[in-house]
Amino acid sequence: MVSDLPFERAPAAGFEPGSFADLLRRVRPAAVPLPVELPAGSDLADRAPHGTTILALRYGVGVVIAGDRRATEGYSIAHRSIEKVFPTDESSAVAIAGAAGPAIEMVRVFQTELEHYEKIEGERLTLEGRANKLSQFLRANLPMAMQGMVVVPLFVGYDPARGLGRIFKYDVTGGRYEESDYYATGSGGRDARATIKKRYRPDLTRNEAVKVALEALFDASEEDVATGGPDVLRKIYPNIAAISAAGVTEIDDGTIAALFDDLLAERTAAGRINPRETVPGSPESMAADES
Repeated sequence: MVSDLPFERAPAAGFEPGSFADLLRRVRPAAVPLPVELPAGSDLADRAPHGTTILALRYGVGVVIAGDRRATEGYSIAHRSIEKVFPTDESSAVAIAGAAGPAIEMVRVFQTELEHYEKIEGERLTLEGRANKLSQFLRANLPMAMQGMVVVPLFVGYDPARGLGRIFKYDVTGGRYEESDYYATGSGGRDARATIKKRYRPDLTRNEAVKVALEALFDASEEDVATGGPDVLRKIYPNIAAISAAGVTEIDDGTIAALFDDLLAERTAAGRINPRETVPGSPESMAADES
């Protein structure tokens, strides 16, 4: 038990008192998520559920972060309503894409890491400090990433020193890069970015930013089989959260459903959604060609 261990004021070499991961590694190494070497020829990486499209964009007084709800195993749908957006503390959140199991485990330890630091040090890490912590977790996962268990997060938060929301993206080696306005990653990331690029304005309101995020995920789901769009039948909608000086607000399904209805109505009125598409060579298509 942790409480049975003698308390040592002087930290061991390389041991950070404010780091929960270091503390866990020291007193209960078996509980630390360790890099695992998969057996040669194993197809575990292909069979493990993978999350797909996530995105973030800044709006007037904060930042919105969102993710679709689908997880896939190869060409199969592994889960229709997986959670991909997680508040990490009162002013930041993370979204995950890639191997779902390691990603969710990484987020849980990261959440505890931030809480532990605040309790031990008596103050919260800066936003950049939190972003750097997440880099360290990704670097620790590199051996598994090289075997196909890749985790690709987005980290966002409100920076009170600058009075704005900030977006951090990562590569599989733990490299951290800041985006100024928006970013999307995962299998449908390119399609989502294309939509955000057309719709983005720096002075978006929160609901406008949520609607842009929703539209980007909807467009990505139309082009990418691994991205799930809003499922009106099952009432499954994307995870979306907004972060501002007021803290983290998880957007409820009712608001997202209403914004999605508005989006469909706008596209239908503009003739961008047809009730039925004609199949080349079909009687309907030939009749249309003759007319």
